[in-house]
Amino acid sequence: MTTRAFEDYDDRAAAGGAGQTASSRRRILIAGTIGTAIEWYDFFIYGLIAPLVFDQLFFPKFDQLTATIAVFATFSVGFLARPLGGLVFGHFGDRFGRKSVLLCTLLMMGLATMSIGLLPTYASAGAVATVALVVLRFVQGFALGGESTAAMLMAIETAPGHRRGFSAAVIQAAGPVGVVLASFAALAISRLAEADLLSWGWRVPFLISAVLVALGVYMRLRIEESATFREAEETDAVPAVEAIKGHWRPILIVFFAEMAQTSYFYLTAIFTISFATRQLGVQKDVITQAVLFANLVGLVAMPLIGAWSDRIGRKRLFLAGVMLAAASMFAFYGVVASRDPLLITGAVILAAGVIHPLMFGTEGSYFPELFPTRIRFTGVSIGKQFGTVFGGGIAPLVATSLFAQTGSTYAITGYYVALALAAMIALGFAHETNKSRLLG
Repeated sequence: MTTRAFEDYDDRAAAGGAGQTASSRRRILIAGTIGTAIEWYDFFIYGLIAPLVFDQLFFPKFDQLTATIAVFATFSVGFLARPLGGLVFGHFGDRFGRKSVLLCTLLMMGLATMSIGLLPTYASAGAVATVALVVLRFVQGFALGGESTAAMLMAIETAPGHRRGFSAAVIQAAGPVGVVLASFAALAISRLAEADLLSWGWRVPFLISAVLVALGVYMRLRIEESATFREAEETDAVPAVEAIKGHWRPILIVFFAEMAQTSYFYLTAIFTISFATRQLGVQKDVITQAVLFANLVGLVAMPLIGAWSDRIGRKRLFLAGVMLAAASMFAFYGVVASRDPLLITGAVILAAGVIHPLMFGTEGSYFPELFPTRIRFTGVSIGKQFGTVFGGGIAPLVATSLFAQTGSTYAITGYYVALALAAMIALGFAHETNKSRLLG
């Protein structure tokens, strides 16, 4: 690599930043976890509810297949906004600090989510309702583009060197916590009568965000800035330029690794909701329960995997996750096609609750450790957010289109295997970071 972001591990890394007390680190970790869980709830509630009702509420003029594609296209808009959010918030996060970004993104996400719950439907407002939905989904993605990086940076920049993997994985586990909360909400409304679900039931999970965001803002106002950022020797006037010029290799590594990680989750969880209910006739509550159980398993697995990465390394575990993900895809949709509730639940739990955390649980520390502090936010954001767009962001849309064209899930499997191979090649050029010291 042209620039190494780390030097050899030493005793100062194990001791943590001198400017951060133990109580401060705990507050930062707790506030980061709660706030991140809320933001992921806000972002994912769309992905869990939209496949159930939004084709009828916002795209009623289309046939079912076209409406489903339109729903997932709108879902993808949130991902298309994430690179822009990552660049904007990355710039300010690297110039002025991580804390202000965390507050701004939480408020922006919460307001957008609540506004979706207040939208008129196509039946009452026509195309205006559909356009408003797309705009608000864009705002959600823009906010998450900053949040998803800022929270994990705060975790690793305030943790002792020998516990960075665990601390970052706790923040990553907040993602499944948010999905679990969203899954509970989706499961509850999926059991409503169809008329109630379409008239008012779908709005409730979006409006609940108001209470959650108020809690998150209160927690984040009480934390202090990362000591690692405060102690950094310099900042760049335009961090994006420095990141692209001097650290393009780690950016590419993060990009391909993130494509594999995010696409696997969205193919086995989000896309499966639509595929199982619309194409196979599986009951809605069966698949929403499966996603719920998978995330319950995942939120326990991720801190354990993070702690494990502190001992044996991040790269090894991430690679294991990619290889297992590729292998599992050859059987996953065949199991779902059995229509057996127990088998479907087991397949989703194994994929989203066990295999996926091997990647997601380690990236929270691995990706930031590839960059120096002065451009860390921006460098991670560029690779991570663009990888998310071309991975998870379009995965449900690509999978729906491939199935529509071929009538088979084999093309979807081939699509993921290609992404996994690209990630494996990219990671072959990466170095291990768990025994290294953060550089300013």
